[in-house]
Amino acid sequence: MFNRAVIFASLPLIASCANPALHSETVMYYQVETGKPYDEVLAELQVAIAEHNFRITGHSRVGKVIRERGAENFPEYDTVQFCNLTLAKTVLEITPHAIAYMPCNVVTYQFQGKTIVRTHLLPEDTDNPALNQFAAEMNPQLKQIVDFAAEQ
Repeated sequence: MFNRAVIFASLPLIASCANPALHSETVMYYQVETGKPYDEVLAELQVAIAEHNFRITGHSRVGKVIRERGAENFPEYDTVQFCNLTLAKTVLEITPHAIAYMPCNVVTYQFQGKTIVRTHLLPEDTDNPALNQFAAEMNPQLKQIVDFAAEQ
């Protein structure tokens, strides 16, 4: 009986030693569809990124490469990564865990006759008020970039 009481009494202590997850936020996405030609969407995406004072750090033409390897009618799939080092420094000083959100990334792909443009948004509901404020300022810019690229 005494052993059982000791075990139950120690359970909260044992549970408090468990490592909490570094990030428990849910990643939210912003997505729009357009009937605009795919290449125009990519060109407008590059313009929008530059107009928001970001630099493109990478562009993966996944669909194109798969077609070049023999999958003749494979649809378009692209990822465009971009960053602003001043903003990157700011958010990393807020929390080093924000590296998980970098660089910013927009994906474009074809689906059911439409072009999809999608980006992940930064969490605005963390337990870090400074990160929440940064995200609240950054997310509208990410949405504007996506909207501009898809706008007809």
